[in-house]
Amino acid sequence: MIFARGFAAEVRKGLLNLVAGWREALIQMITFPLFYLLIVLFMGRGQLRAELLLPTLIGMVALTFIHEQVNRVFWSYLGDIQSGVLEQTYLTPLPSAALILGRQVAAVISALPSVLAVLATGATAIAVQGGKVPFDAQVVVPLTAIVLGTCGLALILCGLTLVFKRIEIVTQLSVAVYAIAGGTLVPLAALPDPIAFLSRLVVPISPGLEAMRDILLDGHSLATLSTGWGLGWLLAQPLLITAAGVVLFVRLERLAKRRGTLGRY
Repeated sequence: MIFARGFAAEVRKGLLNLVAGWREALIQMITFPLFYLLIVLFMGRGQLRAELLLPTLIGMVALTFIHEQVNRVFWSYLGDIQSGVLEQTYLTPLPSAALILGRQVAAVISALPSVLAVLATGATAIAVQGGKVPFDAQVVVPLTAIVLGTCGLALILCGLTLVFKRIEIVTQLSVAVYAIAGGTLVPLAALPDPIAFLSRLVVPISPGLEAMRDILLDGHSLATLSTGWGLGWLLAQPLLITAAGVVLFVRLERLAKRRGTLGRY
């Protein structure tokens, strides 16, 4: 019962923060779609070329989600550390797992407005060009893999901020890595083999992106994915990242408790 109440309270707090920051959310709902259109214009040498709209849209949706989800969880932890709220939370009977899970769920929900804005902009641009956005129910699997793997990454970053202070730059640099080497804007098949290997191995959105492009652009099924490391890795990678995130977070949390640095910044 304590877990359920704590989980619900964290989700509610995250959604209240989203509502309170509606101006920021509105700006992001404008800037991310504009960024998507600018990327297509840049890649198309000043034209919204039809053959670039859908592949770039798939990557931009994933990039927007991982940026919003990871940053919202990270900054919520950092804000609570700076204000002393996090230390007080650990003095209550509330299990820390409820705190973690609630923040993750709230961050996923809070990321959706920006993601949907990008998707709507892409669909509109594609429709203007005389095309349509394809849909296949099989994309639910890679989408779920992206969400789960991204939550695992957020756990790793949040665990690090409990012990190592002032690591904000890490989250910003990680977004640049996803954009350049994660397969979001340029397919991994077009990148050097070592970079593609590392991206498929550790970037939580890369296997899902390759699977979505195979399904939506090339008409493959989950069982016949033509790029990446296949269905097995698509399912295994987010689970491994999440497991690593849980283990690392728990260990860093214990270290922060032992040092008494939960409220120190």
